[in-house]
Amino acid sequence: MPRKPTRHHRLLPVQPLTFSPFARSVARVATAYLVKHYLRDAPLKSAGDEFKEKLEKVDRQSESSEDEEFDGVVQADFAFFDPKPDDFHGVKTLLQSYLDNKQWDLSGFVDLILGQTTVGTVVKLEDDEDNAVFSVITALNLGRYKDHKCIAELKEFLLNISHEKDKIGNLRSLLGDKAQNVGLLVSQRVVNLPPELLPHLYDALFDEVSWATEDEPTEDMRKSFHFKFYIVVSKIYKRKNANQKRPSTTDKDEALIYIKPEEEILHKLSMWSFLFPLQTQQVATHELKNYQLTGIVMAVKAENISSFQQQLHTLINES
Repeated sequence: MPRKPTRHHRLLPVQPLTFSPFARSVARVATAYLVKHYLRDAPLKSAGDEFKEKLEKVDRQSESSEDEEFDGVVQADFAFFDPKPDDFHGVKTLLQSYLDNKQWDLSGFVDLILGQTTVGTVVKLEDDEDNAVFSVITALNLGRYKDHKCIAELKEFLLNISHEKDKIGNLRSLLGDKAQNVGLLVSQRVVNLPPELLPHLYDALFDEVSWATEDEPTEDMRKSFHFKFYIVVSKIYKRKNANQKRPSTTDKDEALIYIKPEEEILHKLSMWSFLFPLQTQQVATHELKNYQLTGIVMAVKAENISSFQQQLHTLINES
């Protein structure tokens, strides 16, 4: 039987949900982008409106944290749940642009995530009748699921966007002969999710991976969670002309802005990574005028995950 609890929730004090005024601007842009894509693809307008209202409600709570006169506590009962079929539309919404604007078997990909109930978590509001999903996290074995159309299309996408000669060989190896030892680390959420939840989300995931190596019913399934590597596919903001010499010593713009703070840690721990251009149109704002939304692929050794977890706890606790 699975050892993990089916839910976890906390009463969270209101505080900034990202770590700087600029990062908060990035967060709001990302939220607007998510809502835009959901409304474009939602089967019913009413469902899109409900999702947008929930995002705006959480965003108003985060906005109030920036008011110096506000010192109250907002009840935010975010709960951790095992994935289940009812989460299909919520998870699909979060992953709508996972592979940029590629037309692929996203529904099949979501089915894989929801079908793997012993490893993976969705975050929702406690006792929420609308069942809105605010976050999903899982790790899928690329070898175990290699015959699924969505995984074949994902591999094709990754190989097509890799143009760095010193990286493509490593990528081919992880997607090919080493795929049985590779976990695709999928973590997507609305940006307003309280950062205090992040260490618990990742701790739960990697605990589940460890338990699955002992608790899964067959030897093949147990072996499928003996990961040696993780691949992460995500998005960051890259400063335009970042490879050129800065025009002024007063220019303090960071070369890279991580939308998800934990991915800066993963990037530093990665054994290799590469950036790739996105076809998706970027939301234009003054704060982001010097930045371009960019895709990133990272490969991380499983032996470095404990260090990642420790650094993530430190980052959140000190913020």
